[in-house]
Amino acid sequence: MKILILNGNPDASDTGLDDYIAELGTQLAESGNDAELVTLREKKIRPCTGCFGCWIKTPGTCSIPDDAIELAGRYLAADVVILASPLVNGYLSSLLKNAIDRNIPIIHPYLEAVDGEVHHLKRYDRYPEIGILLQREPSTDEEDIEIVTDLFKRMIINMRTTLKFLEFTDKPAPEVAHAVNIH
Repeated sequence: MKILILNGNPDASDTGLDDYIAELGTQLAESGNDAELVTLREKKIRPCTGCFGCWIKTPGTCSIPDDAIELAGRYLAADVVILASPLVNGYLSSLLKNAIDRNIPIIHPYLEAVDGEVHHLKRYDRYPEIGILLQREPSTDEEDIEIVTDLFKRMIINMRTTLKFLEFTDKPAPEVAHAVNIH
């Protein structure tokens, strides 16, 4: 299985999260997967400007020339994409949110009804499953978890894929790797 791990940790001094993500990548590779780790703070990914160029001028490709274009190709080539981030004020890091926002070209601007809601049409026949890996803040409580879980579920629906798992780094990396390997 081809797995892409997007490390959205903005703090290079937070080696605990980076070490956890590296261990997860090792666990996934040892179980026969092709696991690729991308550390987003090492990439140049500018914020989405909302210009609609990816839908009108360059359909399917963002019109901002930076690392997000290559990342979108890697995203689409993966079977599973793991979005890893510390919680920051109860939400994912701005690095990871920015990378997710820049993936908007992978869906059409056109809309359709899905289970009584309006969502974008698929651009491609296949999208990777998504795994969410979060590091809790000291103040994280059950309400925070419910909110962030609901936000990710909404994003997953609009990005036309499925949520494979949502886990926290207090679970051992081998257990998270097992959740990824379950087909």
